Amino acid sequence: MKGDNLGEFEELVLLTIAALLTEAYSVAICDELSKHTGRVAKLGVVHAVLNRLQEKGWVKSWLGEATSARGGKRKRYYEVTQSGKAALIRSKEVRESLWRVIPGFNLEGSL
Repeated sequence: MKGDNLGEFEELVLLTIAALLTEAYSVAICDELSKHTGRVAKLGVVHAVLNRLQEKGWVKSWLGEATSARGGKRKRYYEVTQSGKAALIRSKEVRESLWRVIPGFNLEGSL
């Protein structure tokens, strides 16, 4: 089923949410993605991916407390669900199995 596939950017967003632990909100996710990938992560694109991941059941979200620094606006935080973790593990296993069958490539070696 198409909806069960994990796209590359979805995978990056899921990994970023997992890495940020309790500080995974949209702006922090964008910043962390940019830091690790070297490419600009646009907020609107990240929001669309977060919504899609939530529809697939791979992330859950909740609203944090309102803060005066944000003019009383609350942040929406994200967390990877068990099925999201399973999707990441499947993706990692597929990638590793493909790397292993490439002749002459050593995953542990240098370029």
